[in-house]
Amino acid sequence: MIGNLNHVAIAVPDLAAATAKYRDQLGATVSEPQDEPDHGVRVVFVQLPNTKIELLEPLGDNSPINGFLAKNPDGGIHHLCFEVDDIDAASAKLSADGVRILGGGEPKIGAHGKPVLFLHPKDFCATLIELEQA
Repeated sequence: MIGNLNHVAIAVPDLAAATAKYRDQLGATVSEPQDEPDHGVRVVFVQLPNTKIELLEPLGDNSPINGFLAKNPDGGIHHLCFEVDDIDAASAKLSADGVRILGGGEPKIGAHGKPVLFLHPKDFCATLIELEQA
């Protein structure tokens, strides 16, 4: 069902500082910051030849990553994002298999302008999984 690894997301307490590290110290190409209010985060994407790294910081007090950063104040890997050809079919199959889909199970539009779903980390080896329509 899953296709390419779209990105690895790293939650950070300070997006500007993290962006500078990737851009200035590693020489990476980094996108401009973009707010994703539906997901409660501000993000940038670090472009790599074969995938991306998403750096994300909380956007407000109700951000879902505030709890993650409370437990990991320096930040860390937050989730993996895989592409799927048909997000509705993936959602239906996973739900039928007993996988918990976060946020009520309905896709939301993600940072790339495509539908995304998040799968409960307890169902995937303690790893939050994002699925993005390819």
